[in-house]
Amino acid sequence: MPFDVIVVMDPIGSIKIAKDTTFAMLLEAQRRGHRLHYVLPGGLSLRGGEAWARTAPLAVKDDKAGWFTLGEPVDQRFGPGQAVLMRKDPPVDSEYLYDTHILSVAQAAGALLVNDPQGLRDFNEKLAALLFPQCCPPTLVSRDAAALKAFVHEHGEAVLKPLDGMGGRSIFRVRAGDPNTNVILETLIGSGRQTLAQRFIPGIKDGDKRVLLVDGEPVDYALARIPQGDEFRGNLAAGGRGEGRPLSERDRWIASQVGPEMQRRGMLFVGLDVIGDYLTEVNVTSPTCVRELDAQFGLNIASQLFDVIERKLAG
Repeated sequence: MPFDVIVVMDPIGSIKIAKDTTFAMLLEAQRRGHRLHYVLPGGLSLRGGEAWARTAPLAVKDDKAGWFTLGEPVDQRFGPGQAVLMRKDPPVDSEYLYDTHILSVAQAAGALLVNDPQGLRDFNEKLAALLFPQCCPPTLVSRDAAALKAFVHEHGEAVLKPLDGMGGRSIFRVRAGDPNTNVILETLIGSGRQTLAQRFIPGIKDGDKRVLLVDGEPVDYALARIPQGDEFRGNLAAGGRGEGRPLSERDRWIASQVGPEMQRRGMLFVGLDVIGDYLTEVNVTSPTCVRELDAQFGLNIASQLFDVIERKLAG
């Protein structure tokens, strides 16, 4: 039976549909006959203890000349028979967290949340990987510049990054003895911010793989984001080239370690970042790469997701 799909996302008019995973989800939901509703920016609210949204009926079309139309806005109360796609990009700042609290109220009222709001609050995408230390390279999270510098010295080469970045922003590759290390640490730590140091993984030359999990189960192909030129970052936003590949045995093992916990916590759509043999991040806010993998391998990953959503709503 058709149901309501309510999407909380960044402004739909500014997305790049060839690469936008949320758009793939909306196309699939519409193909299945579900009703689409777009939450207007800033449109979530609580009224007398109930979760509401200012929404507009949405229609989508796979056409870069005009990919969406919106109807007249209305106020809509959250409740049963709704799937809510929470797809806002980081940063996970105070406003993002406030929205997840409102969506927890929506969840308590009977709406199905993708992903679970409690999980969105709990899983920092850098720190979440460290819940699975058997999968990760040597890592240190600290505000102590001396400790971080000692980590770099111990391992010879490391990557330093903030806990709230995305798209490869503010990621530094540092070698022991690098005269820029102090200023890099000053920049990252600032007035006391936690900073993550990870042993540099030479396998980045072969790509930073995005492994997608749908209700804890891995999609059979990953998108390797391969650094270009003199760039060490593979992120597509930093100029990396996307190349699809079948999952390796190691990829599947990592997925088997992480997937059950994601499933248990209601994280229905998750992206794992894997470099070489190591898990480096667990992306839960707005994982991407669906459109690229669909195009390269003739997949429909959003269909796999909506199979799960429909089963849960039928409950």
